[in-house]
Amino acid sequence: MNAMKNRVQLIGNVGNDPEIKTLENGKKLAHLNIATNDKYTNDKGEKVEQTEWHRVTAWGKTAEIIEKYVIKGKEVAIEGKLTHRSYEDKNGEKRYVTEVVVNEILLLSK
Repeated sequence: MNAMKNRVQLIGNVGNDPEIKTLENGKKLAHLNIATNDKYTNDKGEKVEQTEWHRVTAWGKTAEIIEKYVIKGKEVAIEGKLTHRSYEDKNGEKRYVTEVVVNEILLLSK
């Protein structure tokens, strides 16, 4: 059960071309957003589609795969862990970020 304590699995579409950074040590970092859709019928019998956006970060070899093969609109499956962090923006305001740090990615669409 320990392996399931902080585990996220998502299947969705990439909302933007990934942002790739190469750090000083040569390690790659990728940021992208993934949209997941949920369809259900509400109390009034109306069909509703709800889209959720997820900020995704990947490091190393996974980031290299994303850089090479992932573009806006591509369907992907990811597995990773949920993380929270904060930082100060250029105006000195504290900002909070929740993101999925990817361990594995599977490319689903052509």
